[in-house]
This record gives sequence, C-alpha cells and structure tokens, in this order.
Amino acid sequence: MKRSLVILFATMLPLGALAQDKPLSAKDSEPQKMGWMQGFPPPADRTISAVDGSFFKFPALRYSVCHMRQFMPTANVQAGNENLYTFEVANDPNIDALTFTPLGEKGTMTWKESLYKNYTDGMLILHKGKIVYEKYFGALKPDGVHAAMSVSKTFTGTLGALLVVEGLLDEDQVASHYIPELEGSAFGDATVRQILDMTTGLKYSEDYADPNAEIWAFSAAGNPFTRSEDPNAPSNYYEYLQTVKKEGEHGKVFGYKTINTDAMGWLVSRVTGKSIPELISERIWKPMGAHYDGYYQIDGSGIAFAGGGFSANMRDFAMFGEMIRNNGWFNGRQVLPSALIDDIREGGDREAFANGNYKSLKNWSYRNMWWMSHNKNDAFMARGVHGQVIYVDPMAEMVIVRFASHPNPKNAYIDPYSLPAYEAVADYLMGKK
Repeated sequence: MKRSLVILFATMLPLGALAQDKPLSAKDSEPQKMGWMQGFPPPADRTISAVDGSFFKFPALRYSVCHMRQFMPTANVQAGNENLYTFEVANDPNIDALTFTPLGEKGTMTWKESLYKNYTDGMLILHKGKIVYEKYFGALKPDGVHAAMSVSKTFTGTLGALLVVEGLLDEDQVASHYIPELEGSAFGDATVRQILDMTTGLKYSEDYADPNAEIWAFSAAGNPFTRSEDPNAPSNYYEYLQTVKKEGEHGKVFGYKTINTDAMGWLVSRVTGKSIPELISERIWKPMGAHYDGYYQIDGSGIAFAGGGFSANMRDFAMFGEMIRNNGWFNGRQVLPSALIDDIREGGDREAFANGNYKSLKNWSYRNMWWMSHNKNDAFMARGVHGQVIYVDPMAEMVIVRFASHPNPKNAYIDPYSLPAYEAVADYLMGKK
C-alpha cells in the first residue's frame, strides 16, 4: 500500500504536498486550467486516483478537495427539506483593500493578496449575521462542498460536549466505562474531558518522516481499499484505538493527536447508538436549516473518519459558525444549549497547552476541540490542514469561513497571512457604524 494513500486516512497530510519545494502559484494551479478529470475519459496525465494517492498531491489536491466523493466511500450528512435558512447579503467592497502586517514580516499585505497567498478556494465573512464578503476560487462553487480536514474534529468535539451538557456523558468518567473494549488501552483510564481537550498521554506519533510512527498503523486500519496480510492487524479505526499504548500522564500536556477525536467519535456513537453523520444531521444540520448534504469519508467497516473526513458547503459552515456565535440560537430556535457554548468559550487548560510547546500559538488553549486564541476579542476557531477555518470573533460580531488547498498542509505556513488578516477585518467591522 502506498504511503501517500495511507496518510490521507489518518490526518490528510500527504507526502506529495509536504515534498513541494516551489509549487505553482494559486493562479497557475487553478484546477480548470490544469484540466484535472476533464474529458470522456480524461487523458491519462490528467486522471487522478485514490488508489495511487495522486488525488491528494498538489496541484491535483486543488481539484480533489471539492470532489472527495469521487475518490472515497462516504456516508451522507443529510440537510433538511424545510425551514431552510437564507442569509441576507450586504457585500462590502472595501474589504479587499484592507491591509495588515503578516506575522514575522515588516511589509504590509492586502486582504485580497492574502487570499492568493493562502491558495484560498472559498472565503465568506459574516458581520452581525449578514454576508459582507463571499468569493470562490479553484474548484469550489456556491452549491459545492469542500473537504474540511481537521475542522471535522470541532464537530465531533461539539457533539461530545453537547452530550456532557445533556448528561449522556460524564466528563469525569473514564472512556472504558462507556466502551469496555478500550480497557487496557491508553484511552481506558482517560476521562471524557481529557479526550475532548486532547490532554491524554498516548504513545502515538504523527511524524511522517518516521517509518515506525504509529500513524502508519492507524492509517492502514482506516484504509477502505486494502487489508493487512496480518490477520491480527486492526481492520478499522475502532479496532486500532484498542491497541494504543499509554505514554506519560493524562491531563498534563496538550497533544494534538487525531486519534483523540476518533475515540470521542466512538464514545458519542456508543452512548447514542448513532453514527457521527447521523448525529450531525439530526442535531445540527437540519435544525440549523442547512441547504446542502455534507458527507464523511468512511473506513472499510463504514465508520466515519471523525478526525478529518467531513466535506460540506461554505454557507452551511457559516451557519454553524453564526449559530455558535449566537450562543446556540439560530434559525428561530435553540439549536445547541447556551451552556454548551459557554463551556466552549471558557477555554481550556492554558498550562497544559503551554506544556505542549506550540510556540506560534502563545497563550492559546484548546477546549472541546476548538482552538481558543484568547486575543483581545477572545476569538476562537476550528482549524484544518491546508487552510480550512471557521473563525468566530464575538466582540466583532464576525464569523469567517475559509476553504483552501495550500500546497503545504501545516498551519504554521498559513497563519502568518491569515490570523493578522482576520484581526484587521474585525477591527474594520467594529469601526463601522
């Protein structure tokens, strides 16, 4: 099995993208210009596939992020067919010209320039619930969907925190209480809260340069196309979670590890008897008034990849962000309890986060699988590799959704041209009458 394919199933971090030294620019790598999958049939050199991993190598990545269902088995997140929500639109032409100083640089950049710098596929800004900015690039269309990558984790974490508020999960109870199969694994004596906030002590590495890193076994377990020759090897995500060994003490150090989210997905499904796609549809998508079905990639056992497999529409993501900003109230109803939103906004353990040595995110924290900036506006966000974002700024009454297909998956390459840009837009919107 090719590693470029294996990586996708775990964290959506392909070796092909990591190896790009001088990638094509955003304009030169436009999928339509490249001609991916165009023709009947498309030419051999324009055909991309999940089997050989080519669909997730830049620049083909820019096409595949909007067409994941063409390459992978999926499970539907059904939208509603009534009480659909429609945003008011009041586009602000001044936003493109706003300037900011990228982190670590002296010169300024305009908002419009930053979109191309970060290989943006879609950008939407809400202010006080109205769309003030909305643009599409790459292969993304207004009625299309885009891979959310690790923004998927935030949906799983929000569901888990919801069940804590509703009493179906006790945040102080250990995971094996709900899932006896996890007894003996690293998750067995980890509490629900520790899993939600990723302060678990796990012997698990996502170092792709290490051929012995645990990421490879997790990835192989989730691969829907092949099975290991070892009959005892895990054959799905949940079987792999039972093999994870403990390393260190739970509750002391924040460690951003995808398997925490898949463990939370199992907990959520075990206590409700429903899959993650079903729960997103029933508890969020339909009540919110989403217009478009989303979908999750699934493994060979039909288990949704809770840590990174969600694809959805940009306006529907904006609805989710706006609902969170409004303390769970949206589309004329209380979609999520305000106590849940209060718990998210409380933020996580800053000491544990600092112990995790995330130097570029100083003074941040992590709570319920949301990233908490603790900046002057107490903004918080969902983040995913290659540039996926839901950014909520309560003081500016602003929500930003960005889909992107940056050639480098790491947010460290993207944040310098996005985090200060978001703050510049917030300052501008707060200054408007």
